[in-house]
Amino acid sequence: MGFLIGSIFGFVAWFLVRYLLAGLYTVDQNERAVKTVFGRAERIPNVTTLDDPISEYLRPEEKERYKYPQVRVIMPGGPYFKCPWEKIHKVSIATQTVNMAFDAENPAANQGGQVLEAVTKDQLNTGLDGQIRYRVSERNLYAYLFGVKRPYVHVMGYFISVLRERIANFEAPASTADPASLPALASQPLDASIVTGVSINDLRKNLRDLNEHMERECLSSVARYGITLDASLITGIDPPPDVESALAAINTAHNSVSSDVSLAQASADQKIVQSKRAVEIETLNAHAEVEPLRALAVQLGELKKNGPDALPAYLRNVRLRLYSRAGQAIIESNGGQQ
Repeated sequence: MGFLIGSIFGFVAWFLVRYLLAGLYTVDQNERAVKTVFGRAERIPNVTTLDDPISEYLRPEEKERYKYPQVRVIMPGGPYFKCPWEKIHKVSIATQTVNMAFDAENPAANQGGQVLEAVTKDQLNTGLDGQIRYRVSERNLYAYLFGVKRPYVHVMGYFISVLRERIANFEAPASTADPASLPALASQPLDASIVTGVSINDLRKNLRDLNEHMERECLSSVARYGITLDASLITGIDPPPDVESALAAINTAHNSVSSDVSLAQASADQKIVQSKRAVEIETLNAHAEVEPLRALAVQLGELKKNGPDALPAYLRNVRLRLYSRAGQAIIESNGGQQ
């Protein structure tokens, strides 16, 4: 009898520990959780990711493919209680940083996850290095937990495919590809790092545009995989050594030409400024010579108004002043002799 009672108490104690105390759990501040009942996640009725703004970055043909139910998210706190037939799936939503060349399925790939290879439009094999910041989005935990087997592998594969497609078809914007073709920039020296037709130079010059393009293209990763790409930062584009030396020679020659163009432009600008200054000086001199004649014409007009004898008297006085200053004077006589 005592053995039976002890067995009953033992079973009760085991049940309380196994299914009651073990059913208590908490959720940390940087975590979110989803509860499943018999393997099915608790969902918000009649609500899918298509009702969330995150789906606006999906193309029309992708919306049905990535239509996931919205689940009830357990926020930080606790303790919470779960029944034995329920299971809690916790995920960290902290932002993480990883090298863009890292391959989770094969860590030894891409030179140990350090350099990602891509081919440019002119068939040059380049090495890219940079970082990606990402975090799990609580707005689409269903896709992260249940929709994709390995969401990180999927989102990295998507990012790399978009990046390689962009590298293969990249063309520098017209404002930087050929500055000499723009009238507004024709007087400026050409940038030594821009050589028309060399895609690697174009990529290096436009790294900011490349990063912004990648961020725009990856906005749909939240709706696809439940992962938000906070930022991508491509920091370097390195061609093979033989190509690098050839590019260095091209850039050096281009830099020399740009320097000569700049010197010629500066010399031409200086001559133009000097010519403008000379024209201004000659114009001022002409005005200075004309102004006394205008004043004299005004004065003679006023004298003429005083009568017919005013001008001859004025001319006589002018002759007398001139005679007083002259050392000698030659006057024609009435007989035609001097």
